[in-house]
Amino acid sequence: MSSALDRLKNLTNKISSYELARKENIKRLEELYKKLGVDAKVEKFVELFYFKAINLSGISLQEENLGEIKEGKYLQILAISYDKKATVKSKNVSLAYFGRVESVNEELREMVVEFVIRYRFEKSFINLEHYHLMLGKFSKQNG
Repeated sequence: MSSALDRLKNLTNKISSYELARKENIKRLEELYKKLGVDAKVEKFVELFYFKAINLSGISLQEENLGEIKEGKYLQILAISYDKKATVKSKNVSLAYFGRVESVNEELREMVVEFVIRYRFEKSFINLEHYHLMLGKFSKQNG
C-alpha cells in the first residue's frame, strides 16, 4: 500500500512540477516574443501557436552543439505554416531577421535560441493535449 501511495505522490509531484515549469516558460516566452520583435509579425502572442513549428537559421539547435553559429549564414526566426487547401501545403514565414550571424552579439543570439526552445517546449504540451483528446475517442469506441 505504501509503495502505491509513494508512486502516486511522485507522479503528482512530477505533474505539478511540469505545470509550474510550463507557466514559467510561457511567461518568459512572451517576454522574448516582445524583446525579439516577433510581435511585429505576429500581433497576438497566442497566434504563435497556430504555426506548425518554429525554426532557426544561422545557429544550431542540436543538443550536442546548441547555440553554435553557422558561419556565413543569416540569423532568422522562421515559422512554418500549413494550409491544406493551398497548392504548396507548407510555407516558411520570417518572424524576425537579425543579419549575418557573426555580427549578432552573443546575448541576442542566446535569446533567439532560448525563444525557439521555449516555443517548442510549450508546443509539445499543446500537441500532447491534442493527441490525448484524440486517443480518448478510441477508448469510448472500445469500451
